[in-house]
Amino acid sequence: MLIVTMQEWLPTIHDRSGTRADAIADAIGADLAAGRLHAGDRLPPQRRLARSLGLSLNTVMRGYAEAARRGYITGQVGRGSYVLQAEPTGATPNGDPLHRPTDGPIDLSTSLPFLGEAGHALTATLTELSRQPDLAGLLDQGDRSARDRQLRAGAVWLTGLGVAADPNCMLITNGAQHGIFVTLLALLRPGDTLLTGPLAYAPIKTIAHHLHVRIRAVAADEEGLLPDALATACRETPVRVLYCTPTLHTPTTATMTEDRRRRIAQVAAAHDLVIVEDDVFGFLPPARPRPLAAIAADRTVLITSTSKSLAPGLRIGYLLAPPSMLADIAAAVSLTSWMAPPLMAEIARRWIEDGTARALTRAQRSHAARRQALARRLLAGHPHHADAHGLHVWLPLPAHWTARAFVAAAEQAGVLVNSAATFATGGEAPAAVRLCLSHETTEARVDRGLTIVANLLDAPDQAAGLVV
Repeated sequence: MLIVTMQEWLPTIHDRSGTRADAIADAIGADLAAGRLHAGDRLPPQRRLARSLGLSLNTVMRGYAEAARRGYITGQVGRGSYVLQAEPTGATPNGDPLHRPTDGPIDLSTSLPFLGEAGHALTATLTELSRQPDLAGLLDQGDRSARDRQLRAGAVWLTGLGVAADPNCMLITNGAQHGIFVTLLALLRPGDTLLTGPLAYAPIKTIAHHLHVRIRAVAADEEGLLPDALATACRETPVRVLYCTPTLHTPTTATMTEDRRRRIAQVAAAHDLVIVEDDVFGFLPPARPRPLAAIAADRTVLITSTSKSLAPGLRIGYLLAPPSMLADIAAAVSLTSWMAPPLMAEIARRWIEDGTARALTRAQRSHAARRQALARRLLAGHPHHADAHGLHVWLPLPAHWTARAFVAAAEQAGVLVNSAATFATGGEAPAAVRLCLSHETTEARVDRGLTIVANLLDAPDQAAGLVV
């Protein structure tokens, strides 16, 4: 979204969300990540950029100040503003990406968020923390006042997702997967049956196995779980818990409408069913139906995580539960990990309160939109399912491909993808694969990977036979 000439860098900011000052800082960060700005590059003088963009000088000054706060640039009196970093955003100080190789197989199989500006934000936050006189308190496990502040910040985060959250009904977990595990550990007993869709978040099968819980798959359509099928399952099987992802479902990318959610809630109420709502991608759509936790608050446990929205290594999850279930789930948290690390929870709190979290999620949305536009272009002519704001593509395969053969052929060609079998909870998995667009650090590698995938889809019948 930037224009670079030989003489001067100029951002295009009209299509960026947030304030114009934030948009300027976002543009600098995006160009830095893309390699279009480099260490030592001089940015336009603030007054001249204000004239070029039709903005006030104060707005541009705030934009440059925000970029400096994030660690992108430095200002030198009499000399102007200069780019500080040459690494892709999110890289380690020596320039090596954080476990994201830039050579070898192109990874469209790993569901991790874009690293974005989190590395720079972490540098600033740790610097601020180092100046705190009571820093040692974050190494203790019993600072209730600190945990209360962290829970209040989590409640603010959930409010942004459309849920009026009471901090007294919340827990902090080590990410969403831990939140799901402790909830099912608290609510189910060996031999119980867990309801979910025919395709679901892959670890659900492993969790069920270790809890000695059976899974019953409930039929779904292109929107998600079918209410009538859910009611039938409740009548035919003694069940108490439903696990689902109503917004940007993994792996199909489907989002339930408000009406579908209300009908699911009605079935749950009629059969006294507890809903475990996985909302890890709920932050991505700028507008979305209300979470089930807002429709059926008395029977829904909502789980989300900063690991998908802010940074993959920030293993902080927020769990909102009805008061009647909270003590049992809290006991499961204590049993499995005692608590989430206070330092991690404090970083998340500060980012939520100082606006960093909001900026990082805006960057995730912008990143997702760019990658989805790339996928639409490169997969044009091939039926696929995706949300313009999501991080994944669900790709049904042509009749001459099995998913197993396609995964093998893609790997042989240098691209890693996930088969539908990875997510299947019951019955035969469809001939489809999921593509993750956010893990790779450069759009050039995503472009190359999607081009390889598209070429394989166009391959003649005999190409499938070569890799079966």
